Amino acid sequence: MSEQLKFIVEQLNREPFKKSFNLITFDSLEPMQLLQILNDVLAEIDSKQAIDIREEMPEQTAKRMFTLLGMLKYKPHGGLSDASTFRQGLVMGSKPVVHPILFWLLQRVPELKKRAYLARFLVKLDVPSEFLSDEVIAETHCQYEELVDGFKNYHKECEQLRNSRFSTAEIRRDISAMEEEKDQLIKRVERLKKRVESVSTHQRMLELARQLRVEKERQESLAHQKQEQKSQLFQAEQRLQRCQIQLKDMRQAAADAKPESLVKRLEEELKFNSYIMSDKLPKELERIRRKSHNLQKVSSEPAMGQAELDELEDKIRELSQMNQAIEKKMARSDPMDDNFTLYRQQASIIARKKEVKAEELQEAREELSTITKELNAKGQALGQGGLEIVRPDEFKRYVAKMRGKSITYKKKRQEMAELKAESGVLQRTEEILRQRHTASQQQLQTMEAQRGISGFSETQEELERVSAIKSELDEMKGRTLDDMSGMVKKLNAAISEKKSALSPLIKELRPLRQQCQELTQEHDEKKALYDTCAAGLESNSSKLNQEVRTFRDETAQEENRYHNINCMKEIAENHMQRAADEMKAYVSSDPQIRKTSIREQYMKNIAEQESLGKKLREEQKQVKESHGPNMKQVHMWKDLEQLMECKKQCYARAQSQASIGQVIQESGKDRLIL
Repeated sequence: MSEQLKFIVEQLNREPFKKSFNLITFDSLEPMQLLQILNDVLAEIDSKQAIDIREEMPEQTAKRMFTLLGMLKYKPHGGLSDASTFRQGLVMGSKPVVHPILFWLLQRVPELKKRAYLARFLVKLDVPSEFLSDEVIAETHCQYEELVDGFKNYHKECEQLRNSRFSTAEIRRDISAMEEEKDQLIKRVERLKKRVESVSTHQRMLELARQLRVEKERQESLAHQKQEQKSQLFQAEQRLQRCQIQLKDMRQAAADAKPESLVKRLEEELKFNSYIMSDKLPKELERIRRKSHNLQKVSSEPAMGQAELDELEDKIRELSQMNQAIEKKMARSDPMDDNFTLYRQQASIIARKKEVKAEELQEAREELSTITKELNAKGQALGQGGLEIVRPDEFKRYVAKMRGKSITYKKKRQEMAELKAESGVLQRTEEILRQRHTASQQQLQTMEAQRGISGFSETQEELERVSAIKSELDEMKGRTLDDMSGMVKKLNAAISEKKSALSPLIKELRPLRQQCQELTQEHDEKKALYDTCAAGLESNSSKLNQEVRTFRDETAQEENRYHNINCMKEIAENHMQRAADEMKAYVSSDPQIRKTSIREQYMKNIAEQESLGKKLREEQKQVKESHGPNMKQVHMWKDLEQLMECKKQCYARAQSQASIGQVIQESGKDRLIL
């Protein structure tokens, strides 16, 4: 619900609504204001809804909104599926009804705008059947339905054109550019035709150029086919690699799913659980029992005096000195003297590591179980939409609580401002008084200097301060002694109560202690027997596992060798069969069968390639023979082109000279006339 409200407030604060709401102000809106906001959102979707609901009856407003929501295909959520309940909540401006509507509308405003526009033309009028008996009304209704169908088709075409990526302006520009290019190409072809028509062998040259173009196109198509085949080969290789990887993964998965692997995992889990049960838990239980025993022993002992405490401290000191001496002796002694020292150290290190790893594994399992429980609980708590649904009454309580906090915050802020103002006034007063005090002190010092008793006031203030401190210390000492005496009385009473309460428990505990010692001794003996037996079984099982592993490896190697030999045998048999078939076909008297032999096919291919090579050599010879005359003809054409260019220049020069002479003659005639 909070995410829903956040989304509604964010959308209302944006364009085109431009509201300035926050969660508190939006939640504190009156039903009429909430209905007006809903009406504004509907007016953004359909402009006909832009009215003030204060000028309209509530029933009409609800009917209008209900009709538009039905047209937009809105479905009420959960408990509001009943139409009467939904209509009543819409009339009352209920938040559980209006908030989901706003959330649904603001999520899909563009889509709903389009749907409202189409509904204006596509929602058919419900004409009663008795009115359709009239011919005019029936004909008009048929025309109306035809127009609706036509509108549907035109709208679909319009949407398709809008969604298409083609633009009419771009198409027109492309057409005009292609037409211009076509005109240029036509002119260029005409010029080339005019230049070539004067040559006697232009038809032969055109035919050769056409053949050259065809061969180039064929070469390009062959290169394209080669590139496609390369890409197909690369894709096939990649597909083969992926299939090989998948096959390897599937084989590994199949190998991991064997009964041996499952049994191995179960054995490991059984070993861990047995270690926890036989080693870790008994040690922890023994440690807790020792701690409890020590605590009970301490509680059963009477209160000790200072002499007994000193005696215990002396014993502790002697024991610490003995431990230091033993450690020094062990450090000086050679560890090689004792053959089992190294093994004991390694065993202790391994045991500690084992305990640490067991604790880590136990913690990881507990964490996994707690996370799994939390995940299941959260999965059950989630609703159908994947969000936790907050009830309206809870949200109201939350809003009321937030309002109370905001009111308290405003009051405290006002009080803080008043205190700050009063603090400023008091600071100013303190400063003024301090200035007056310094002035009076200076005046007093000057008067004391005049009378010859300088320093008298300071000495008197110091004596007063010391006497005040002494009286405070005396009072503090008296209070401390009273507190200590009261505390001692309380402690003595508590100790006596504890002794009287623990005396029957101590009597019951003594036989239990003796029984515990007997059970502990029996447990140690049984544990030693179990450890020796387990060590022997573990050594035997490790030897057997090693032998089984070696036998499995040998079996796998032999199976691989067997499969390889079978494959080689099949390949050799296939080669021998092909050779026998080839011999039969080659020796056979039937020519049709001999043609199917590989030798005949190879001989045929060799003959075809030799004939093709012979043709190519003849064509090469023709090209070499005609190369000289063709080059000579090219040079002649170039000379002819230079000659024509010279004639053109001479003609232009003669034309320019004739025009100059004509101008001179005309100027001479003009002079004669003058």
